[in-house]
Amino acid sequence: MVGPKRHFLPIILITLAAFIFYTYHNTSLPSSIIDSNPNFTLRNPIQINPNSIISPNFTFLIKVLAFNRFDSVSRCLRSLAAADYLGDRVHLHIYIDHFAFLTDDDSVDSKLSESRRILEFVDGFDWKFGEKVVLYRTGNVGLQAQWLEAWWPSSDDEFAFVVEDDLEVSSLYYEFVKTVIVNFYYNASNYSPSIFGVTLQRARFVPGKHGNKLQLDDQTRLFLYQLVGTWGQILFPKPWKEFRLWYDKNKAKGNKPFLEGMVTTGWYKKIGEKIWTPWFIKFIQSHGYFNIYANFLHERALSVSHRDAGVNYGKTAGPDSQLLEERSLDFNILEMQPLSSLKWFDFCFREVRPGRYVRNVEELGALLHSLQKRDSIFLINLLGVSDAVVRNLLCHFERLNIRNYILMGPPSDSLFDLARRGHPVINVDQFVSSIGMNKLTSQGSSLETIKGIVAKAYVIKKFIENKYNTWVLHGSMLLTSDVLLESGDPKDDFCVANNLELFYAKSSPSSEKIWTNGFVSKVVAMADPLGRKDSTTLSFVYIVTKLLEQNGASIRRVDETSFGMKIGSSGLGKSSLGDKKLVYWSTEMELNSIQKRLEELNLWSIDSELSCTAVICHKS
Repeated sequence: MVGPKRHFLPIILITLAAFIFYTYHNTSLPSSIIDSNPNFTLRNPIQINPNSIISPNFTFLIKVLAFNRFDSVSRCLRSLAAADYLGDRVHLHIYIDHFAFLTDDDSVDSKLSESRRILEFVDGFDWKFGEKVVLYRTGNVGLQAQWLEAWWPSSDDEFAFVVEDDLEVSSLYYEFVKTVIVNFYYNASNYSPSIFGVTLQRARFVPGKHGNKLQLDDQTRLFLYQLVGTWGQILFPKPWKEFRLWYDKNKAKGNKPFLEGMVTTGWYKKIGEKIWTPWFIKFIQSHGYFNIYANFLHERALSVSHRDAGVNYGKTAGPDSQLLEERSLDFNILEMQPLSSLKWFDFCFREVRPGRYVRNVEELGALLHSLQKRDSIFLINLLGVSDAVVRNLLCHFERLNIRNYILMGPPSDSLFDLARRGHPVINVDQFVSSIGMNKLTSQGSSLETIKGIVAKAYVIKKFIENKYNTWVLHGSMLLTSDVLLESGDPKDDFCVANNLELFYAKSSPSSEKIWTNGFVSKVVAMADPLGRKDSTTLSFVYIVTKLLEQNGASIRRVDETSFGMKIGSSGLGKSSLGDKKLVYWSTEMELNSIQKRLEELNLWSIDSELSCTAVICHKS
């Protein structure tokens, strides 16, 4: 028995070595590496096997929405049947809307004949990939109901491909879609709850008025865009359920999907409930969701709308794109970039950068590199500020085209959600711990205040080192214009308004010398004793001003009564802002009173769901 064992030993060792080599070179990078570095990207794209890493409960449903266009629906169904479904079981559901009942007998006979012709074709249509279900409605429900009633997901593993009947798809579409789902839905390191689906149509429309042109470089294969693609949209189950419940609530309460600044709102005001997209667009805007698009160049797409005459077109307009088929394929369609390397765009086709959530010094450095190369940054303290006030402030920033800002506050779901939506934030607790300031002796609300003071001092230091001027504001202030960006006096390195908690620091050699010479430690040494005494002087502006004075800094003091206007619980009457640069209020003021006063000044810009009432596009 000794001989055979020696004979097989080399084979066993070789096999083991091959297994170790294969495992080492084919194991994907752990998500912790990607998570720890938000700017991490793979040098080369990944080719995903569409049959790997997928739930055994994965279900794909095709929902064809038809009406009275025989040529359209027959072309559509034939293209769907010509696709490669990789041996998967795929179900086809066909919804045929009934024509509206008329009194003209000749018209009725003609419409009945057309409906029967379509039904006969659909009944005889061979679908060999799974179940075929046909629903012929008893009354005319219209395009909106066709979409909204087509699907209620039975599980989180069920996906719907909604297809209007004048659509034609590529035979390659399913393999691409399944690969995207594997890579961006089932792969935890690439998953984002902000993604509601993937569309096969070519991006060709910017709904935000005065938005940017659709411009993508040749290397951009996949990107994320807020706009839903009605010409070949695959819907993910959780966001669609969320939308349907949101729609039911708003429709029942008589709300309208008005979103000023959007072309689609004009469509809705003109033709109303015949279309469904303004409802979904308003939902997407209020929830901060995005759609996966592909850029196949040369106006190519995996789904093409023939734009046949119907609800959306008075007469046939013809194909919107070139259908991408295997014979014209000049790249690997299954190559997938990691989510961290994809670009995100809003309704103005302005780039959005989600996930900028700063917890330490290294992440602060990466955040600074992501900001626009302008002179000034607004650092906004959110401690003690309600979600509604924060969202209103951000909507106002959008109106003023203020893009260089950072929000800082204690850890919360709200702070994380702001980062998910593309707003840069700093988690004060984690950040203070990361710079070694975790031995503070104050307690309670004083400790939270001191953490904010320390974080501001250190962040300003990094801003000055990176040649940024800094405006420090509290969330209980609202700018009336972008005039502060130009307000720094070149003769003064610093500007303060004590009662406003307003502070300005210019990036200059003299201010950098002060701020980098152990200044943060001095702030801590002064703030912590004040916190233990529960002193009324425990404020960032008071402490920093005292320390700057000790260093002989040039400080300009602002008269807050001329600089800003304080609003109180009583009405403003005929008061106007005049040349005031901002309005402010006590942190003790109730939200209802704040909203009422800001509405009087036309400075309240959010709806009941805390989303902006308008989309404001500014050219990038």
